[in-house]
This record gives sequence, C-alpha cells and structure tokens, in this order.
Amino acid sequence: MTKTTGDGYMYGDPSPRQLLERIIRVDQAGEYGAVRIYQGQRAVLGRHASCAETLRQMEEQERQHLDRFTKLVAQRRVRPTLMQPLWHVMGFALGAGTALLGERAAMACTVAVEEVIDEHYARQAEKLGDDEAELKRTVEEYRADEVAHRDTALALGAERAPGYPVLKSAIKAGSRFAIWLSERL
Repeated sequence: MTKTTGDGYMYGDPSPRQLLERIIRVDQAGEYGAVRIYQGQRAVLGRHASCAETLRQMEEQERQHLDRFTKLVAQRRVRPTLMQPLWHVMGFALGAGTALLGERAAMACTVAVEEVIDEHYARQAEKLGDDEAELKRTVEEYRADEVAHRDTALALGAERAPGYPVLKSAIKAGSRFAIWLSERL
C-alpha cells in the first residue's frame, strides 16, 4: 500500500502542503543555525584547537545540507523562517559561548543539538510518504550525518565537559523551542 504525505490528516492538522512547507522551512533554518554554531566555535577555538579540523569538517557538511534546503526553499516556493536574523546571532553566540567554556563544552553543544535533530528528522521521515521519496531520502541521509556528528563529539569528550547534564539539557530545550518557532514563523 502506498503512503502519501499527510495520510491521517485530521481537522486542525497542517495540510499536506503546510506540512511540507514546515519541514523545508525548519530544516533550512536548522542547518543555517548549525553552520553559525560551528562558525562561533571555530572563531573562539581557532585553528590550533585539537578539534579544529573536526569542527571544520562538520561545518562544511552542515553547509552542504544548508545549500540543499535553500534550493528546496526556492524550488518549492516556501517562505523561509522569519526567525533567521535571530538564528544568525543566536547560533554564533551559542557556538562561541560553549567554546569559551572549552573544547569539551563545544562538543557537548554538538551532542545536545544533534540529539534533538536526530529525533526531529526521525519524526519528519515518518510523516513523509512515497510521494516525497526524494525529500525523505534527504532527511534520512542528513539524519545519519547528524548522528555521526553526535558520536564524534562524544568520542572527543563531550560528556566530560563541566556541568554536562545541565549544559546539555539547556541546549536541547533551546533547540526544541527554535524548531517549534521556525516551523511556524
């Protein structure tokens, strides 16, 4: 049986078109925010940090994700989030702020953000039907990349960051709120 995006639509739910717009809008915003986080971390930690090359590689991968979703925004005529100017500042501030606490805190930030994105992309993949197979493949591929970023950050000592549980919880809460806002605004 073929599954279509929006199957199970109930009154009050976003229409299938609105659902797709939300997915593309929030994913473009999220990838933009991720690039800004890594830019903030790299600005503080510099080229000589032990994780500098890892941060550069993760930023480059996020930039590729951003480019893909930016193209989808244009192709599908989806309005980008109105929150982008705020994410420009807040993403960089989050990256720089965690980097000021040290490399492990920067990695803790990556763990927190990527865990939220893993859950977020999984929910999106469940909602996308066979009619959106290419978008679903993109979401699943990027989800795997984000999980790899989380695993790398854990391997680099994220859990040994000062105040790790509190830092991780706060960043996860902020990331979930940013997703909620970006889907709607």
